[in-house]
Amino acid sequence: MKNHILLLLGLLLFTISSGCSQTNPVLDIFPKGTVLHGNINYNNDTLQKHLLDIYLPKNTKKEVPLVIFVHGGGWLVNDKYADIGYMKRTVAEILDQGYALASIDYRFSTQAIFPAQIQDCNRAVSFLVDNADTYGFDTERMAVMGFSAGGHLATMMGLSKNNDIPNFFMPDTNTMFKFKAVVDFYGPAELILFPGANDPKSPEALLIGAAPIDRPDLAREASPVTYVDEKDPPFLIIHGEKDELVSPKQSQLLSGWLKAKQVENELIIVKDAPHFGEMFDVDEIRTKVIAFLQKHLE
Repeated sequence: MKNHILLLLGLLLFTISSGCSQTNPVLDIFPKGTVLHGNINYNNDTLQKHLLDIYLPKNTKKEVPLVIFVHGGGWLVNDKYADIGYMKRTVAEILDQGYALASIDYRFSTQAIFPAQIQDCNRAVSFLVDNADTYGFDTERMAVMGFSAGGHLATMMGLSKNNDIPNFFMPDTNTMFKFKAVVDFYGPAELILFPGANDPKSPEALLIGAAPIDRPDLAREASPVTYVDEKDPPFLIIHGEKDELVSPKQSQLLSGWLKAKQVENELIIVKDAPHFGEMFDVDEIRTKVIAFLQKHLE
């Protein structure tokens, strides 16, 4: 119960500090000359949560690598601006390196339960691939990066592409894509291991529509570690040492599974860091992220 109270308070404070407006509150974070294509509907409907933003580096004259951001918020709150706000130096560096960035929204668990969230994310990527010529993306050089619940979804996107899974993970599309790299900031990896696995009101229960302990089949279906195999892309996993919302053991477990399947991965435990914040935008972490992207997208 303590963890769930902390989570809800953390999500509330994060929402207040990040802003939830669909007017762009973070454009000034980006380098001068960045080109914004904002509030694009990727699903051909009118849902507010089916929007994405595209940021193109200045003076783009060729197909550029694409980094896709998936925001956190317990699958309950926040929007496509949330994590950009406190990762501003990393975001600026991504653009300075000549990469495009797309930040996507997806339906909350209060609007639709899993797998709606992974369907939305895959639909957004399908849109980006289908429109790559319009925006100048190189679809052979794509990475996905997520934070907390967004880390969970980014990891799911990276891992489940190679598995024989039900078609409901992918929307009704013939678009094919794959990721060259995944950056996972403190994302859940195994839902049934959460302290609130028997609580039907926990964020992970709201995600799947039942307490994980009551529906281990649904918990397994929504857990990234279920889909680890030898074909998965390289991972950079970053987690706070003092994370009270998502235990570092979640990332340690994911890293262990990837190692067992001989998938390239690096796990960084950030000393004294909580669940989110500017401690993840320091020089040491930013350098690791950029070097990882350069290695796999150049």
